[in-house]
Amino acid sequence: MKLLRRKEGPSLDSRLAALLEAAELAEGRLPEEAVSGARAVAERAGVRRTLSIDHTVAALAGATGSGKSSLYNALAGADLAAVGVVRPTTSAAQAALWDGEGSGPLLDWLDIPQRHPAASASDLSGLVLLDLPDHDSIQVSHRLEVDRLVELVDLLVWVVDPQKYADAALHDRYLRRLAAHRDVMLVVLNQVDRLPESAVDRCLRDLRRLLDEDGLAGVPVLPVSARTGAGLAELRALLNDRVAERKSWSTRLAADITTAAARLGTPEETPAGQAMDRALTAALCEAAGVPLVVEAVAKGHRHRAVVATGWPVTRWIRKLRPDPLRRLRIGPMAPTGGPMGGPAGELPAGRAQAAPSGQSTGSSGQSAAPSGQSVSGQGFGAEVVGRTSVPAASAVQRARVETAIRDVGEAAAADLPGPWAAAVRQAARSRSQELADAVDRVVATTSARATRRPRWWRAVNVLQWLVFAAMLAGALWLGGLFGMDYLRLPQPPLPTVGVVPWPTVLLVGGVLAGVLIALLSRLAAWAGGRRRARRTARALRTAVGQVGDDLVLAPVRAELDRYARFTEALTRARA
Repeated sequence: MKLLRRKEGPSLDSRLAALLEAAELAEGRLPEEAVSGARAVAERAGVRRTLSIDHTVAALAGATGSGKSSLYNALAGADLAAVGVVRPTTSAAQAALWDGEGSGPLLDWLDIPQRHPAASASDLSGLVLLDLPDHDSIQVSHRLEVDRLVELVDLLVWVVDPQKYADAALHDRYLRRLAAHRDVMLVVLNQVDRLPESAVDRCLRDLRRLLDEDGLAGVPVLPVSARTGAGLAELRALLNDRVAERKSWSTRLAADITTAAARLGTPEETPAGQAMDRALTAALCEAAGVPLVVEAVAKGHRHRAVVATGWPVTRWIRKLRPDPLRRLRIGPMAPTGGPMGGPAGELPAGRAQAAPSGQSTGSSGQSAAPSGQSVSGQGFGAEVVGRTSVPAASAVQRARVETAIRDVGEAAAADLPGPWAAAVRQAARSRSQELADAVDRVVATTSARATRRPRWWRAVNVLQWLVFAAMLAGALWLGGLFGMDYLRLPQPPLPTVGVVPWPTVLLVGGVLAGVLIALLSRLAAWAGGRRRARRTARALRTAVGQVGDDLVLAPVRAELDRYARFTEALTRARA
């Protein structure tokens, strides 16, 4: 196929592709009328390119009594159209053909059944001249026919008369709206034979002024009299030039693309995104109970350290206290009897109904809920199935999250046109119902890493049991000596450390060493708990921030990217 390229700028093919891309990206964001209009232009252009480009379709359009049909007959050299006083005279468009061979499919597409060979000279070879009904006809069907063909023809010749050249119906409904089509438009002031020469000049100057106000500066304006033939030679010469160029059809399509792109909007620079993730992350962390979890991590670390490294004689007392993380159903310390990590059917405080039966748990004892987990309610007011027992967000916390989401949308949409700004704000809220479940899930998975036992606990535990064994040996040794003394049995030789017997050293030393190791371990556990809490807080903020990015910021970025591609396509279409 011949490359459809103007002298400068991108080809029509690339502009049409850009227009279709812009229409697709604008779907659901801009008014349907503008989007469907752009697609209709692309469809018309696609059809027109496949039809005869050796023929130029020019249409004589005008108001009642402007003399269109008379001018049509004069140009054709024959009385093809009826002319009379009764209005409207022209009820259906008809075509006069100069060398019309091959124009049949084009006229079929235009739906012009009345076709006549022109009787005048063939200097207009390739011209297809249409006589249209009156654009201000009292018949609605006539006006609709004019509107239909004005959108399809290659060249528009507006015929006006001295009485109605300033008619608002013509300027408001057609000329001003077709300002982008100035390169495929002519204006003919007919019936100038009815005016004195000075009045003709005044009419032409006033008509020129009106056209300039309509945005049609540079459009040729010709004074003509169809009755006397004045000005017909100039009009015929101008039509001949346009027909000989064989580019009116492509210029018309280019103007259609420009108009359709303008209806979609004006390309604007995509606004730079503003950093709103910190406020959003802070609100999500507060609503998800991150401060409570971080505190539980520190306390849980100390609790488990005492259980693992405390004096064996007293450490069992610590086991009577609940593990802070276990109470929140976080980590491998959580019970795994039911699908929620607890006894079957038991619900965690502040959370939702039990997860569906058959939900499995991970190897670490952490609940492994399916990806399609249900959420009841919306946003942070929702209650999550099968997650932690962190208390549900309060009304104030939910309001802060909603405010943060709204601020993200408002900040991103600040400099966008109205429809796109609304789309960005909607994108920020589009996945808010998933936030509660997703944040609770990352809190559970991230906090579970804080339950890992440090290696030194095992070493200290072994040491404690060795010390306890020494203490127990000393106690049994002393007990045996007391028993032998009670039974008046001879005492065996007793080794000493200085003056202190070994059994006493083992007993007292074991007690003191066990207590001392427990105290030192507790100090180390306190420091380790603080470090682990800080690491967990950072990890939780990162994880929760990622959730906010995925569910709030990513949709906003996607919408902004869509707008950026839309403006880029629109710029290419308008080039």
